[in-house]
Amino acid sequence: MTLPSGPLVAWLGDDFTGGAAVAETLAFAGLPAAMFLEPPSPATLARFPGLRGIGIATTARAETPEWMDAHLPALYKALLATGARLIQYKACSTMDSAPHLGSLGRALELGLLATGETCAPILFASPEMGRFQAFGQLFAAGPGGIHRIDRHPVMARHPVTPMDEADIARHLGGQTDLPLAPLMRPDLSPESFERLAQEGVRGVPVDCAGRDDLPAVGRILWGRRFVLGSQGIESALIAHCRTEGWLPAEAPSRPRPARVDRIAVVAGSASAVTARQIAWAEAQGWPVIRLDTAALFSPEASNGIARVTESALGAVSSGRSPIVTALRGPDDPALRATRAAMAAAGVAPAEGETRIGEALGQVLAALAPHVPRLLVAGGDTSGRVARALGLQALEPLAWIAHGASLLRGHRLDGTTIEIILKGGQMGPEDLFGRALGARAEAEESSRPSPRAPKTSNPQGGPHDHPDRAA
Repeated sequence: MTLPSGPLVAWLGDDFTGGAAVAETLAFAGLPAAMFLEPPSPATLARFPGLRGIGIATTARAETPEWMDAHLPALYKALLATGARLIQYKACSTMDSAPHLGSLGRALELGLLATGETCAPILFASPEMGRFQAFGQLFAAGPGGIHRIDRHPVMARHPVTPMDEADIARHLGGQTDLPLAPLMRPDLSPESFERLAQEGVRGVPVDCAGRDDLPAVGRILWGRRFVLGSQGIESALIAHCRTEGWLPAEAPSRPRPARVDRIAVVAGSASAVTARQIAWAEAQGWPVIRLDTAALFSPEASNGIARVTESALGAVSSGRSPIVTALRGPDDPALRATRAAMAAAGVAPAEGETRIGEALGQVLAALAPHVPRLLVAGGDTSGRVARALGLQALEPLAWIAHGASLLRGHRLDGTTIEIILKGGQMGPEDLFGRALGARAEAEESSRPSPRAPKTSNPQGGPHDHPDRAA
């Protein structure tokens, strides 16, 4: 038997950086994939022949259940229209969600309804990212080693969706009334999954405690119609296909980024990881330009954006790589000042975050014609900036780091750009240097062992969204 033709997976990204990570996982395994900012028409898809993965990026992780009710049915319908074998709601690998915001329970309900599936596998684990499921619990790498998600030094104190429950079925059970039950090691088989489905279970968190579990998990996923979880789903499917001989046993070499002389960076993330990346670049002589986010809620907003843009253009004209940043870490006093300015202006947090992202988008749009490559730091920021740049689709171009690869952005005007979209917590300390194409070779030595993950996450921590904290 050979790998079936046509799209294998069509996914709905709950944010832009996470959705791009699915495309990255597929493409660098030899399965062409692209993510679109709107449901692609047949004419649009015709410009991307041979896709095995088709994604649609959304802001669902930052939205209410009511927003999901209004938008997800049509988006699931668009995914079904691709003819893909498997429909996926792509969720963050750290499961951050809540009943009122980014509800994975509601996404599960709507996905089952749209696809006609009776029971969905649930997989947040992504071993290459330092995410693991064991005995129904979720674990994630972070400062100090591997942590149960409710004891994770970042996620347990997340400013928007703090994780206070590691049991996956219990956490999602607070967001849906659907019956949920885990499928635990070592009983990872399609038959065991089917028994749970026959008993009326509608969602099954499937254990995946390491890379050795991926082929068995992939075998379970292969026969289903709908699944909820991270890019670990694609890793498991690929492992299953390799075991079956449908894909080469060895992964193809990942393309590396060409060297460029400068890039432009905008950062809306309050993450400590992003702050360390900015500090590393600043120590190398990169100019760091602060956007006064509090001033965005005053009559002087446009003047502030113009000043920052002028400074960044000046840096580019002198051959340097500017970093325009809204915040520098979770303890930045600007964070409190920005929240106070929002409150004084009567601006709701969600509207305020959108305004900050749009301001960064304006800056980067002005810089784009003058640099060969762009980088956006922040999951929700990436979505807002992508729209400001007029992007229509993104496809993986070259490997830099997990969840922060170089993408080719296709714009509505028919032109293309090179861009990196990274979540706040993603990437090694020297990521901005690697984005120039000068340091990518070093990444292989920092990847976690397949059998024994390092005690500190080389990717810098979980893929959460501290850029929402503003």
